[in-house]
Amino acid sequence: MPLAQRPSHALLKFDCPVTVAIDFPNPTTIMKQKASAQWQGSLKEGSGILSTGSGALVAKPYSFKTRFEGEQGTNPEELIGAAHAGCFSMAFSMILGMAGFTPEKISTTATISLEPKDGGFAITASHLDVVASIPGIDDATFQDLAAKAKAGCPVSKVLNAEITMDARLG
Repeated sequence: MPLAQRPSHALLKFDCPVTVAIDFPNPTTIMKQKASAQWQGSLKEGSGILSTGSGALVAKPYSFKTRFEGEQGTNPEELIGAAHAGCFSMAFSMILGMAGFTPEKISTTATISLEPKDGGFAITASHLDVVASIPGIDDATFQDLAAKAKAGCPVSKVLNAEITMDARLG
């Protein structure tokens, strides 16, 4: 479709008082983001590097020790946590805007739980700790909109884990 005929916005519907049109660069195209990993050696003695297509991570080292033994460095669960915290914060900002509120600040920390399960390991939970400053909002509305953002966040939807949240105005 020629550029002039493409829709200039995407209509987003959430269980909120209003539905709004939000301008996205190309709402008819599926977004695809890439990340890569390279691993060398055995599980315990080997190591790897992680990179993202955007260049935010370039050859970031990771290993068994950074994942399971607390050694300095990153691990897949930490990156999933960053993705979940970032996605939720953006979704919450959008839902607040749809309800007529503009947040001054949303701070989200995601704690990812990795535990033994069925003879291996599984990510079993992601807990979101949210502190936000939002002028004019009462706590009941805040809690309701935060719960909608938690449920509607694309990363929440992809995780096959229990997702809990503590949200407070601050």
